Amino acid sequence: MASQQEDGPVTSSIRSTLTELLSPEKLEIINDSSKHAHHSAMRGVSSKETHFRVNVVSEAFSGKSTMQRHRMIYGALSKDFDTGLHALSLNTKTPAEIVKANEA
Repeated sequence: MASQQEDGPVTSSIRSTLTELLSPEKLEIINDSSKHAHHSAMRGVSSKETHFRVNVVSEAFSGKSTMQRHRMIYGALSKDFDTGLHALSLNTKTPAEIVKANEA
């Protein structure tokens, strides 16, 4: 994971927005843009911050389905999508889900 000093403007915006929205126990943002630079939709795009994997653990997800969790995040990041963010791969868990998975 990149340190905050290395974060570009999109990464910083994602981190700030999701931290404010979710107060996460864990927030990992991985920039996968270089893996997608050759795609036709990326022709002419100069941004190095278009595709991300986001792993987040937050109590804010309790009682919500995966779709509801993803909608929360996509809604909160709408301005980033309007300004160049192209795709997210989301892994959203509650702390209880992490504990349960570790016990299995």
